[in-house]
Amino acid sequence: MSELVKKQLNDAKAAMQKAIEHADNELSKIRAGKASPAMLDGLTVDYYGTPTPLAQVGSVNTPDARTLIIQPWEKSLLGAIEKAIKESNLGLNPQNDGTIIRVNVPPLTEERRRNLVKQLKGEAENGKIAIRNIRKDINDKIKKLKTEGVSDDEMKTGEGEVQKLTDSYIVKVDQLAEAKEKDIMTV
Repeated sequence: MSELVKKQLNDAKAAMQKAIEHADNELSKIRAGKASPAMLDGLTVDYYGTPTPLAQVGSVNTPDARTLIIQPWEKSLLGAIEKAIKESNLGLNPQNDGTIIRVNVPPLTEERRRNLVKQLKGEAENGKIAIRNIRKDINDKIKKLKTEGVSDDEMKTGEGEVQKLTDSYIVKVDQLAEAKEKDIMTV
């Protein structure tokens, strides 16, 4: 196989790995009944007029499986953090005691679990779509290599390798989603 085709395959592998990492990150934000600091990763707080990620204005800890503790760096941010949690679509009710914010994570109802599984499947499908788009882009680049003297056989071999990569990464997305679904549906 030519060096040009090998380079495209390496680019495909790197891009697909990034897609897997992104999908895994998105799936970790879906709550599974246990308290996790990752649940609040997407949350932004109004920090003196600037939307700032929660992790940059305070620390988030889990003293037990049902509680999140948010310790802001500045006490003046307690109200803004509390407001951000209430306005998020997480279904959490923060309690501000003047120094920290305590969030009790309620157990999931059967209906909520089913909705989370639907959300999870959507995120997994987004991951698969990203991987397929990478396959399409790399195959297009491989076809353009014909002008640089790459033979038809090498192009076909390259496309076959890209397809194998695509299949293996889609299986990885399925495995991530399956593990997360099992986690969500476990009472």
